[in-house]
Amino acid sequence: MVRPVRLAGGRDSRPAPAPLPEPRDADEQHPERQPAGRRPDELSLVSFTLLGHLEHQGGCRATDLAAHYTLDKSTISRQVGALEKAGLVERRLDPADHRVHVLHLTERGHEVLAQVGAARRVAFQERPADWSGPDLSKFAEYLLRYNEAAEREAGVG
Repeated sequence: MVRPVRLAGGRDSRPAPAPLPEPRDADEQHPERQPAGRRPDELSLVSFTLLGHLEHQGGCRATDLAAHYTLDKSTISRQVGALEKAGLVERRLDPADHRVHVLHLTERGHEVLAQVGAARRVAFQERPADWSGPDLSKFAEYLLRYNEAAEREAGVG
């Protein structure tokens, strides 16, 4: 082992360590955690999925979302908080039980969900545009098999 030589002023002769790389923004590392609703084309998959579920259900409690997606309540709470802050979701008192808040899409939430849904449908159509007929048939076959397996796993059908 080579021992460093002490220099005047208490410093040693070892070279300074290389600087640490700049930490990457959490949004770069995990795009699914990006804030909801900055721009319609930036709506994360998680936010899009939660908004779609709320629209489909006509609203539900945060605990229902957590149970449906088998997520921790704190995870849903953070996601819902971002959606509320973006003006896409609002909490309303349940008329049957005023102790319960039900999450609903705002008008803006409906608009953003529709815009993002349309943009994603276009992207889904464009991605395989140059695929051959046999490739598209194989893809469709595999996608059907995948969805059937997912439904069996979920106990649907």
